[in-house]
Amino acid sequence: MADGEAVRAGAAPAQGDEKPGKAASDAGDDWVEKLREACEPDRHWRYRREFLLRNREALGGKEGEDNAELRRLASFSMVWANHVFLGCRYPPQVMEKVMDMAAGITVTNAPTHTLRDELVAKVKRGISSSNG
Repeated sequence: MADGEAVRAGAAPAQGDEKPGKAASDAGDDWVEKLREACEPDRHWRYRREFLLRNREALGGKEGEDNAELRRLASFSMVWANHVFLGCRYPPQVMEKVMDMAAGITVTNAPTHTLRDELVAKVKRGISSSNG
C-alpha cells in the first residue's frame, strides 16, 4: 500500500467528505473527549474518537463513569491507533479483536510501514541470488 491510499478496517466505506466522528458529536458524547491524550495529533484523535464512539455499546451505558469497560475500550482504541498510524504490532488475538472493532472505519492517507521481517527477507533473497 502506498501513501495516500485508504486503510479500510472493514467493508463499509466512509460516507462522503464527512469528518470521522463529527456526526456523533452530541452532548451525550462528552465522556469521549476526556479520553484524548495531551499530545495526540488532531488527525489521530478524529479516527480514534470514531473508534470509541462506534464501540460505546461495550460500555453498557456507563460512558461517564470510570469503569473497567471504559478503560478496556480506551486501551483497544490506542492499540488500533498505534497499529494504523505508527505501525505497531500486537499478538494476533489482540489484532483480530481491534480490527473487528474498527470494522467500517476508513483511514485516508495512512502511513505505510516496512516491517523488519520484510527487510530481512529481502536481504536474504538478495544474498541467496548472488551466491547461485
